[in-house]
Amino acid sequence: QVQLVESGGGLVQAGGSLRLSCAASGRTIRLYAVGWFRHAPGKERDFVAAISWSGGSTDYADSVKGRFTISRDNAKNTVYLQMNSLKPEDTAVYYCAARSRSYSSLSSYHSDYTDWGQGTQVTVSS
Repeated sequence: QVQLVESGGGLVQAGGSLRLSCAASGRTIRLYAVGWFRHAPGKERDFVAAISWSGGSTDYADSVKGRFTISRDNAKNTVYLQMNSLKPEDTAVYYCAARSRSYSSLSSYHSDYTDWGQGTQVTVSS
């Protein structure tokens, strides 16, 4: 089991940027693909982005393509989500989650991820 801690959330104006971090402990992040999800009040938990254990493959929700970039530094046991051109509709609690790298494909389904962080709030004002 790996423990995940998100950081980097905050309040930003529309058009601004934030970089979220997902720091792993307990086991090396190299053993896992990692996804980012977000949950806004009154909405379902939505997939945002995912990255393979090596960083060689990524996937994004249509709503964030071209604005968000997922990356990882396995030496630092950390995965990042760079968020640019933020919109008010990006407001949510953002979670990172880990999925064993034994699965060959990336997943956008939260039920496929076994370990979750506690979340970090992102608020985008208009």
